[in-house]
Amino acid sequence: MERETQFIGQSAAFQDAVERASQAATLDRPVLVIGERGTGKELIAERLHRLSTRWDKPYVILNCAAMPETLIEAELFGHEAGAFTGATRSRAGRFEEADGGTLFLDELATMSSGAQERLLRAVEYGEITRVGASRPTRVDVRIVAATNEHLPALVEQNRFRADLLDRLSFEVITLPPLRAREGDIEVLATYFGQRMAAVLGWDEWPGFGPRALAAMEGHDWPGNVRELRNVIERAIYRWADPERPVDALTFDPFASPWQPVVRKPESKADSPAPSAMIDAAAAPAVPSGPVSDLRAAVDGYEKQILADTMARCRYNQKVAAEALGLSYDQIRHALKKHGLNQ
Repeated sequence: MERETQFIGQSAAFQDAVERASQAATLDRPVLVIGERGTGKELIAERLHRLSTRWDKPYVILNCAAMPETLIEAELFGHEAGAFTGATRSRAGRFEEADGGTLFLDELATMSSGAQERLLRAVEYGEITRVGASRPTRVDVRIVAATNEHLPALVEQNRFRADLLDRLSFEVITLPPLRAREGDIEVLATYFGQRMAAVLGWDEWPGFGPRALAAMEGHDWPGNVRELRNVIERAIYRWADPERPVDALTFDPFASPWQPVVRKPESKADSPAPSAMIDAAAAPAVPSGPVSDLRAAVDGYEKQILADTMARCRYNQKVAAEALGLSYDQIRHALKKHGLNQ
């Protein structure tokens, strides 16, 4: 599936963000793009470059989070031979590569304080100095930066330079999350569905069934458009009958009754007895107040533990038995006793 560069959506919140990016593109000023993961920050950054007067010049991307703190300055500003261990020859940094064009700094909030200080000088004076060099080099670069953090809050926590934020925030474009884009979920889902159906060679696009549409609208979409695309494409390729509307979605591909059980490391002294393997935080609270029938209260508490554990283990009796430190026969007997073996 080829890289997407177009914008799909009809909600006012989304169209306003795209329009603001189009207006800011013509001005040779820094722009900050803010948004949750999967909201399209990279697409907005590319739009800012393509619609600018620098459209025919280099467009260079650096993911700040992917670079170790010890190397990000050399990656940004370049280095001279012998500047550090392994630097056998001189190398231009991303600023020099982007000279005349646009430099997109993704995950800006992860940048180290030292790199922030040098970035400030580059933005303010248009000069960079390679690591290990004594003379600065002039560059003409427009900065577009993106983050999913609230930078003013990071400034208050002394995790981001206030003066750098002042230089970069000529324009701030905040992208709305998918859950706030009224009417866009079905539009995007249909687009991704039609494309995936074409990839699979379906003759026609059957659309979505009412259950799938309701599930889409009810989901919170923490991964936004990127998550939506994965969910839709996964649903299409798993759907067995191309002639019927797609009506089953899997939001969590890791969900399985056989998924590995995560156990916290513990010392031998703290190891619980097998019967106490259930997580205490997940167990229901012990009823408070006077008890007139001890046996009924104990049975009720046992039934509640069983019901909660079965739900957490996706009704897999073997997994639930292991979580409770019971044998398979024991949990079968307990479930039958309390009428939970339906």
